Amino acid sequence: MIKVISFVSLFALMGLYSPFEKISVADLSTASHSKPADKLWYGKKAAVVLTYDDALDVQLDNAIPALDSLGFKGSFYLSAYFPGSKNRINDWRKAAANGHELANHTLFHPCDASKPGRSWVSPQNDLHKYTTDQIVKEIEMTNIFLESLDGKKERTFAYTCGDTETGEGSFIDKIKSQFVSMRGVRGQVNKLETLDLNNIDCFVIDNNNANQLVTWAEKAKEENGLMVVLFHGVGGGHSINTDLKKHNDFLKYLKKNEKDFWVTTMLDASKHCIQQSKK
Repeated sequence: MIKVISFVSLFALMGLYSPFEKISVADLSTASHSKPADKLWYGKKAAVVLTYDDALDVQLDNAIPALDSLGFKGSFYLSAYFPGSKNRINDWRKAAANGHELANHTLFHPCDASKPGRSWVSPQNDLHKYTTDQIVKEIEMTNIFLESLDGKKERTFAYTCGDTETGEGSFIDKIKSQFVSMRGVRGQVNKLETLDLNNIDCFVIDNNNANQLVTWAEKAKEENGLMVVLFHGVGGGHSINTDLKKHNDFLKYLKKNEKDFWVTTMLDASKHCIQQSKK
């Protein structure tokens, strides 16, 4: 398999705006006198972003119908070479046309095999053996793939396995100009005043911790924060799996409490944070 893909000047093609400094917010007390549209989280107590990794069939077949039934939009991080990307092109196009976000999760989903518990990573997908140029080109190629699906240039990114380094060191600075924000895997509520768009925190969900989703959402509400959730399998399809009922029960909780929660995509939440930071 040829892993390095050549193509012409994507930076000129993409033209993406991406301010990646840590956000520092001044006093937000004046927001109480502004219109709801100008307030943090549009006047709600917290924001919730529902993300889904790895372009799985069950996300198209189970998660998207559940989201659509309640009027929610999710952020789907596609690894372009995966079967769920290649074999469901039209379905992903339909999802994008219906308002769901298609986001970048690299071409081949490499992870650092040198870390504990990574014996499942194949040698050809060992990020620790990649050059930085190699991962940058694969990420750029995935942006082209995604643009062919939804026609968009603004994009967010999710680190595979939360890894941010090749064998040559961090690749964050080499890719951040292509993205509005980038998502990590540290399980914490994000606060606007300390938010780092280079590595947004999120809760990785499976059946072992799905019962804590409401607790974390309530914490986000108390802290006026941003809660980002990461699902893989939804009703099967991945070793990191969440039962469909547990997934759907959380969506129903958010719908029941929609006066308190702005449920949105990673792209829209990130752009909102950028706007709020300018006040």
